[in-house]
Amino acid sequence: MNTKKNQTLLRVLLVLGILILVNFISVRIFGRLDLTKAGVYTLSDASKNLVRNLDDRITVKAYFTEDMPAPYNNNRRAVLDILNDYKAYSKGNLHYEFINPEGEKNEREAQQAGIPPVEVQIVKEDKFEVKRAFLGLVMMYEDKKEVLPVIQNLGSLEYDISAAIKRLTSRTKKRIGYTTGHQETAMTSMQHASQEINAQYETVPVDLSSNTAEIPQELAALLIIAPQTKFSDTSKYQIDQYLMRGGKVAFLLNKMNVDLSAQYKVAQSVDLGLEDMLENYGIRINGDLVRDAQCASITVMQNQGQFQMRSQIPFPYLPNALNVDRSNPIVKDLQGLIFYFVSSLDTTLAANKGLKAEVLVRSSKHSGRQSGFVMLDPFHRYTPEELAESDIPMAAVVSGSFKSFFEGKSLVPHTTKSPDTRIIVVGDGDFMKDDFAGNRGNLTFFINIVDFLADDAGLITIRSKDIAQPPLEQVSDGTKKLLKYGALLLPPFLVIGYGLLRWRRRISLKRSLESQL
Repeated sequence: MNTKKNQTLLRVLLVLGILILVNFISVRIFGRLDLTKAGVYTLSDASKNLVRNLDDRITVKAYFTEDMPAPYNNNRRAVLDILNDYKAYSKGNLHYEFINPEGEKNEREAQQAGIPPVEVQIVKEDKFEVKRAFLGLVMMYEDKKEVLPVIQNLGSLEYDISAAIKRLTSRTKKRIGYTTGHQETAMTSMQHASQEINAQYETVPVDLSSNTAEIPQELAALLIIAPQTKFSDTSKYQIDQYLMRGGKVAFLLNKMNVDLSAQYKVAQSVDLGLEDMLENYGIRINGDLVRDAQCASITVMQNQGQFQMRSQIPFPYLPNALNVDRSNPIVKDLQGLIFYFVSSLDTTLAANKGLKAEVLVRSSKHSGRQSGFVMLDPFHRYTPEELAESDIPMAAVVSGSFKSFFEGKSLVPHTTKSPDTRIIVVGDGDFMKDDFAGNRGNLTFFINIVDFLADDAGLITIRSKDIAQPPLEQVSDGTKKLLKYGALLLPPFLVIGYGLLRWRRRISLKRSLESQL
């Protein structure tokens, strides 16, 4: 009897020991099974490395009102899950707490921390009600603080948190220059883009209109955005020498001047003065416009009897670029990018100059080009022959050791050959403007360009994540009917089949018992 008791006690102790060991291991070893194709519910390597390398403690206070209905309760769950991930990889340097800001004291604490209350609509007892709620984060590191006042977009949650951690732990901001003096796009007309960039970098204007202008070498990158007047040799010399000293430049150019104010919309090539210098760097921007069957739509007025109606029609000069280089971090996770009157590029020159050219974005398989004086007729229906080209380059990066454009010219360069560096050329200088950046992919593409040039590729992989529901796969009508009637008829047949099986087994069991008697 004592032996049985000892064995039972031993089993209980063994089970308890196993449970304690499993709990001990689970606390210290973190893992997650993510079955999504892009791993959208798994922290990116950049985020993991960011918290692994923390040298001091980060404290996160999450002010979230409890007992919120859907979809707001999902926000709290998502924040809790991702903070658990960060904590698991932080080696004990990230701690968080959730605070339910109910009561005057807690509400005052949240607002003093920078978390404002928001009004959310909820349905309670079949009635719409407005409830006051808090949905924000405060992150503290040393004597610095970052606030995410309202967590709304779960698609950018990881990027928002990682970017905030990076701002907290960075001692200095890199400087990004943008040229002025040639009627370039003003930063005020791209507020969304400049707001995103200024969160991570310090942006400084570089006026190249004077003969004494000079580009500061400490700039991490230089942006040339949609200039409208011709660059002088002096201005080009400054760009050339910045590149020769290892600088990185983005040429975002409108090679075609599009006039949409006239009755007849036209476009014609313009001379920016940069064309010959770009060819020296291994890339040519062509004086044409790309048109693509895969395109965005525009709103036009059409006569319907005695009335004028607004209607949406596809406009091939606004390519919806989905054909991107999935191996390049700038564009590999982009889900959509719309260009506005984009010119094509020629990257074949790079190989002869010992440079490497990578095409970032191409047109679809049904596209074409038009050069010279282009009439932009939204009602024109393009024939297959007019859209017979495919994979036309529209954005590219060229990397390697560049030779100075001014070697052997009247302006003698101080440096004639650069160290390994890179330039990016896009045949559209307007895609990031506020008027056009309603498509999130446009804004992401522009900021990724800046990060890539500034050697901050880690944030690119986080920003480009997309947790949107993937589109349903299109199936044939026959498959739809099969699935429909299968869903209707299969469950009843399974229940009937299971009942018949049980009935047969009971009859067999009854006969077996009768035969034994």
